Amino acid sequence: METRRNLSLWKVFIVFLRLGCTSFGGPVAHIGYFRREFVERRRWCSEGQYGELLAIAHSLPGPSSSQVGFGIGLLQAGWAGGIAAWLGFTLPSAVLMIAFAFGHELWDGPKALLVFHGLQLVAVAVVAQAVVQMQRTLASGITRVSMALASTAFVLFVPWPVASLVVIVITAVLGMLLFQNRSSGATDDFALEFPRGIGIGAAISFFILLIASFVLATSSYFPLAIVAAFYRSGALVFGGGHVVLPLLESSLVARGWVSQQAFLAGYGAAQAVPGPLFTFAAYLGAVTGAGQAGGVLRVLYALASLIALFLPGLLAMTAVIPFWSKVRGNVRLRGALLGVGAGVVGILAAALVDPLIRTTVHSVADGVITLAAFVLLFLQRVRPWMIVAGVVLIVLLVR
Repeated sequence: METRRNLSLWKVFIVFLRLGCTSFGGPVAHIGYFRREFVERRRWCSEGQYGELLAIAHSLPGPSSSQVGFGIGLLQAGWAGGIAAWLGFTLPSAVLMIAFAFGHELWDGPKALLVFHGLQLVAVAVVAQAVVQMQRTLASGITRVSMALASTAFVLFVPWPVASLVVIVITAVLGMLLFQNRSSGATDDFALEFPRGIGIGAAISFFILLIASFVLATSSYFPLAIVAAFYRSGALVFGGGHVVLPLLESSLVARGWVSQQAFLAGYGAAQAVPGPLFTFAAYLGAVTGAGQAGGVLRVLYALASLIALFLPGLLAMTAVIPFWSKVRGNVRLRGALLGVGAGVVGILAAALVDPLIRTTVHSVADGVITLAAFVLLFLQRVRPWMIVAGVVLIVLLVR
């Protein structure tokens, strides 16, 4: 196994850059790509070490695959290695999403609208697939299925801006009460040990910035309000990239900063590019900045939005790693995480119904196309980018 002394920042960056260019399929697929690359092929970490990183990432808010990549880079080249890993994995899709934000505005007319509609239908299929897959792992059994269904109903019928956060809190408490006797699943193969002062500093930064994001939510200075919205969404999302959809929708679309059509078109485009789904933020930042600034400043909006959405997850990872070996076996914490997992499935199912299906599937043909895309995604026999291209082509031909 290669050690930290044998790896340069440049090597970490290049390896993750290649993965960022080729890792299609979303966070679940990314976890598989990482395991093959770093456990089996390069042997940068053992199976037990990789399992530890997965446990941490799935226990925290933020994009799990990016957090795992950050942890692998951290283990091999220190904190700078974690940043290099994140940059390499994120850069390709971020560039593509910014380009899409600029490029799609050059199109006009009915064909452009049909392309956007096709991307929106893909978004419905992808989220439906995520709901099914996550239910199998995060909401199995009658108790957690019931918690997930109740969470869906709550989010759909209680139109509070913080409905998703309320669900997370309630399901965490229920999990601690109902699942105390479940196995922790922790392994003794490896304990992640880093200076605790760094973890404390990251935790303090996480919560100070979260409080600031609520305070600045109504700021009259538009750039601050936008950055605050993205940070707040990144800090409150549990369960990976798809779950951030309702949070961003309520933060941006509901306030009129991004149209529903542009929002769903960008979300559909995000399915066609490799790398983390959170780079959707780069597209949204560029679109949001269209009415505020010129080309160069729009790119700055995109980069600021991208960093703001990812930052909470990376801070949370940095905060927990130094203390993980002490808390990973706590049965109450494990119970809370089991409950939160069921709540996350419910939140995502609610997002599938509203706004996705409600605003996208308008006809029987739309329903058939979406169902076909879902089946192909679920069977995992066709690459996601091929499904995106195929759906767009079919929509153009049918209409």
